[in-house]
Amino acid sequence: MDFPRASGILLHPTSLPGPWGIGDLGAAAYRFLDFLADAGQRLWQVLPLGPTGYGDSPYQCFSAFAGNPLLVSLDELVKRNLLGHAEVAAAAAAAGDLGIDHIDYGRVIPFKLSLLRASYERMRDGAAIGMADEYEAFCATQAAWLDDYALFMALKDLHDGASWNTWEPDLRARKAAALRKARKDLATPIAIHKYLQFLFFSQWEPLKAYANERGISIIGDAPIFVAYDSADAWANPKLFYLDDEGAPTVVAGVPPDYFSATGQLWGNPLYRWDRMAKDGYAWWIARLRQTLAIVDILRLDHFRGFEAYWAVPAEEKTAINGNWVKGPGTALFASLREALGDLPIIAEDLGLITPEVNALREQFGFPGMKVLQFAFGDGAGNAYLPHNYEPGYVVYSGTHDNNTSVGWFQDIS
Repeated sequence: MDFPRASGILLHPTSLPGPWGIGDLGAAAYRFLDFLADAGQRLWQVLPLGPTGYGDSPYQCFSAFAGNPLLVSLDELVKRNLLGHAEVAAAAAAAGDLGIDHIDYGRVIPFKLSLLRASYERMRDGAAIGMADEYEAFCATQAAWLDDYALFMALKDLHDGASWNTWEPDLRARKAAALRKARKDLATPIAIHKYLQFLFFSQWEPLKAYANERGISIIGDAPIFVAYDSADAWANPKLFYLDDEGAPTVVAGVPPDYFSATGQLWGNPLYRWDRMAKDGYAWWIARLRQTLAIVDILRLDHFRGFEAYWAVPAEEKTAINGNWVKGPGTALFASLREALGDLPIIAEDLGLITPEVNALREQFGFPGMKVLQFAFGDGAGNAYLPHNYEPGYVVYSGTHDNNTSVGWFQDIS
């Protein structure tokens, strides 16, 4: 797919300014879009928008389909009569120093979630005219992923955040009777988790619409692998290499290289691509359909893993003793294109890239990536130097793994 030449900024919404300890989808996000448009920029790239797990990384989320409720704007809920400004300010004061130049997740998470949960009861009581009907409609249209996700999160709360593989055997194995009982016993927590998702999407959708009105396209980000402790793995165990107890048998990583003698052991469960192929990659089609409904362009992280991925036995402590396993390659992207049409995908093709990876990317017309901070120190032939760029690439000053350009310059000065 061809993209018009354009420029923009990578900035995750958590980094937007605001008084409540973390950036959100409120007024500051709209001001940022105005700033981009007024500066002649046409792209806003974000990191994965899912609900972050322990470690607070957007690349380890509890769901590949859900949104992060920490991004919900409290001020927007005040406008809808679901919270009071004095109530929010008092809760912030009680939480302690929320910080203005960093995110203290240990303070922000209980502060925000307690207020969001309080707003649920007011929504149910009719404080925001029409919202209860909007919520019910959202639950109905998103049920395919939302029902399992909300149950998963309610069960995590019940088990004090413990990973699903430590739950009671019948819940871990998703026995029908155990799930029915849990849905009955946890009806209110389940409804609240659905409501948190409703809030996220009801705030994100108008923000994206405003971006598009101002000529800004939003670039999203999707990791190739999902977290083990996720609704995705718990609800779809047959799609992953898991044993009878639900534990991974092989996990994701990358082999040793110049930067690491032991490689990188990521620990994500690996897909059973053979089983996914039997239903035409339905889970992946659903995942990308959901993601492309909320962004305009999608960066696929670790694109090389679709051609071949590094599989490491789960008992290993490093990634040394892994091996390369062929990925789905053409079959997956052909199925995605047939189901979804042209795929507005940027392939993150950094690291160990083979001719086969390049061929897969070029076959579907996905632009690759160049990173300017990687360009210096290796002579004029460095592939990341601008005079070596070829058509079909997106150029970054740095990625989410790099320092800012100012910080990078200061470090080398």
